[in-house]
Amino acid sequence: MAADDSALDTDLPDSELYEHRRVVADKGQTLLRVDKFLMEHLHDTSRARIQRAAEAGYIHVNDCPVKSNYRVKPLDVVTLMLDHPRFETEVVAEDIPLDIVYEDDQLLVVNKAAGMVVHPGCGNYSGTLVNALAWHLRDLPSYDPNDPSVGLCHRIDKDTSGLLVVAKTADAKTRLCHQFYVKSTRREYNALVWGGFDTDHGTVEGNIGRDPRDRLRMAVFPPDSEVGKPAVTHWRVEERFGPVTWIECRLETGRTHQIRAHMRHIGHPLFADERYGGTEILRGQPTAKYRAFVQNALALCPRQALHARTLGFTHPTSGQQLYFTSELPADLKQLLTKWRTYAQATA
Repeated sequence: MAADDSALDTDLPDSELYEHRRVVADKGQTLLRVDKFLMEHLHDTSRARIQRAAEAGYIHVNDCPVKSNYRVKPLDVVTLMLDHPRFETEVVAEDIPLDIVYEDDQLLVVNKAAGMVVHPGCGNYSGTLVNALAWHLRDLPSYDPNDPSVGLCHRIDKDTSGLLVVAKTADAKTRLCHQFYVKSTRREYNALVWGGFDTDHGTVEGNIGRDPRDRLRMAVFPPDSEVGKPAVTHWRVEERFGPVTWIECRLETGRTHQIRAHMRHIGHPLFADERYGGTEILRGQPTAKYRAFVQNALALCPRQALHARTLGFTHPTSGQQLYFTSELPADLKQLLTKWRTYAQATA
């Protein structure tokens, strides 16, 4: 499916971005504001929407985000970047159960189960959260699952559980995505990580970009480097179990794999996170009994031990402050019980 110009009011650009539209300026291009330039090349949209997209970081020139007053020069490459791949096929509504924790005429908040892909793409064109939302909202005239100006305002990984907000109207999505962009939302995660901490809280700050040695993994680069995008994670210890620790992570930014990459960077990979080395036994006694215990724990939770527990934002029309908390899923509850029992037995 080709992206249409309604995409200009869409997803949060904190995550990995994908190209949806590309326009190359001619050799004889005169200096022209990028919003006026795009008005000449995109149809069925408005200059105001282009300006909002630029303000939110969706309009790039030569691979860098620009504001609407940037003046396009000859041979500039102007692109519209979104945080999900272009759909290769039409989104089909599928009757998939959803755990909806809140819903009104503007938005809904859903508690996603681990294992569910958020967006169709990369071989997952059915069974996704977007397919489930298409079914749930099938009778809502304002909601088109193939129109990126409505729908999900942010993402979490397939094997991460927890809360996501979905906009039913284009205006609601614009306002919600702006809150994510200016970091006025509240997002807190729980994670079980390998190793203990010398202090009860701390902050990880480092740019996150694609790992040059493994394109499926993100890496952390120095904050003052030009590699990757700035990312900040605040962490706090909630419970100590010896070889592993249960922590809370509060995000200032929302980069792809942010918590997973940041915690690995400081030597504390998420438990059971295969992509970042968390399925290896990184702490504890080198005994057969302990190895068997860890393998049993991995079997209880065969995915990264990460849960998007809380989500807070301002309602896009009423201005009310909304705050939601998600109960831990069964696999994480069982995992914590197992490690808690271990810690008590070895105290």
